[in-house]
Amino acid sequence: MASPNPPSDREKVASKLPSALKQELKIRAAELQLDIQDAVTEALTNWRDRPTGATTVDTTGADSFSTWLPTGMYDAFKETCADREVSYIQGLAQAVRRWLDENPSPSNRPAGGIPQRKIVCNQKGGVGKTAISAGIAQAAAESGKRVLLVDYDPQGHLTDQLGFDPIEPGHDSLVSHMCGEGRGDLRDLLVTIGGERFGKRLDLLPACFDGFLLDVRVGVKAVQTRGFHKERVLEQALAELEADYDVIVVDCPPSLGIAMDAALYYGHRRAGEPAGVSGVVIPVLAEDSSATAYGMLATQIDDLCDDLRVEVDYLGLVVNLYDSRRGAVATTSLDEWKKLGDPPVLAVINDLKEQREAVRKKMPLLAYAPTSEQAEAMRQISSRVTA
Repeated sequence: MASPNPPSDREKVASKLPSALKQELKIRAAELQLDIQDAVTEALTNWRDRPTGATTVDTTGADSFSTWLPTGMYDAFKETCADREVSYIQGLAQAVRRWLDENPSPSNRPAGGIPQRKIVCNQKGGVGKTAISAGIAQAAAESGKRVLLVDYDPQGHLTDQLGFDPIEPGHDSLVSHMCGEGRGDLRDLLVTIGGERFGKRLDLLPACFDGFLLDVRVGVKAVQTRGFHKERVLEQALAELEADYDVIVVDCPPSLGIAMDAALYYGHRRAGEPAGVSGVVIPVLAEDSSATAYGMLATQIDDLCDDLRVEVDYLGLVVNLYDSRRGAVATTSLDEWKKLGDPPVLAVINDLKEQREAVRKKMPLLAYAPTSEQAEAMRQISSRVTA
């Protein structure tokens, strides 16, 4: 029930929550340094935007619960409850329960542990590596994980699409740190991607134009410096950041050179790490040229593993920009990707408008169109590749 005299643009609402759920909400909000009203606002927003996946909660013996919500939100929430044929108490409980599940206690996260590393790669351009990288990272952050998104492509499409500027040549950057010439803390270069869905859990390491010369600079360094391992430069540069994140997603350039070797090595399975946690996600198209490019990348991965005696796990393929109206080439190519079996096809993403619109708006897809088919596909991919 709304208060007749709400402060500012919020109104006081009263409902009920199971006492255990109410207590858990209070503790979690304090752990994450959030006001309860902000936590409930985020919970209700996400619950209304995502019509599937909510778990029924036992609300027997629910106690009174009140908070302040943006004006009009509670009325809209009640309309959604009516549409889904659930009580207001059940709807609130479902929303809070999912918010708690997607925003785990910091005490349950391994301090200083090895993060999951997702390398999104394909030497063929135009397959949607940037969109897939961003989507995986956004969905993982939305689910409560601390995520670092690395724009490893000197073209800087990811950085630009999210509304940030690439790092100019001559400045401290990921490339300078990879070459052993970093002048400061890599953390100083990070920018946080805003939005209630991500809860300040999603950071971006912007692209740098110096990356166009990365292969040359690393190659020269390897010749001039004893003990310099060119394949390990990305791992060494990002090592200082790893303890801060649960997941690191690397958006790779369309390359088969030293930069790609370093990215593939960064995604290798480390000692004590289970299979299938870190590895490569490969966006492809339903066309013949994409199959050729995949074969070239697979050869490079095999050669790297043989030369350095490491394991790089294939997490899966994403068939992107699919349109069955393109005829037999598209449909038969899709069938061939599915027949591979290993790596599996994680999702088939149709060629729809929302991703392009989000790019035009310089917004994250999951913030711009959270209920779109493409956004749900990103959540599906992320849930399959992030533990």
